[in-house]
Amino acid sequence: MLAITKLKSKILPSKEGRMRVSALDENSSDSKPNQNLESLEQSSDDFNSEYMELQLRIFLFAIVFTAFAVLITAIFFDLQMATSLLVGALFGILYLRLLARGIGKLGKTSTSVSKIQLLVPVLLFFLVSRFSELELLPALLGFLLYKPALIVQFLLKP
Repeated sequence: MLAITKLKSKILPSKEGRMRVSALDENSSDSKPNQNLESLEQSSDDFNSEYMELQLRIFLFAIVFTAFAVLITAIFFDLQMATSLLVGALFGILYLRLLARGIGKLGKTSTSVSKIQLLVPVLLFFLVSRFSELELLPALLGFLLYKPALIVQFLLKP
């Protein structure tokens, strides 16, 4: 068990009139032990479970927004635009999942977030340009449908 040494203030006047403010006292009787390893592991597990719950809520909000937007688009516009919106929204959810996975690994195995998720919008653009049934603007708007889910989660956080 590690113990934190307590700093006690001692006022010792010097010849120049300045004071030394603190000195290290290792024999302090009221020094408190540092958190033990078990409590650190438990707090890490609590953080991981809380992060997983946050991810799940954001994904659920994104799916709900996607379903609502695709339904409204299919009703008020045409099926081709709704399909483009759906494809873009699926790529947006994939982007969000890759980003969340990279952030989840941030402290454990890596020191920076992976850049692989940046390929998702590029792949969406190539997919839309390859198939004439898909339209670019609705696909890009669909890709951004995960943003309202993030905003709602931020506003509803406890």
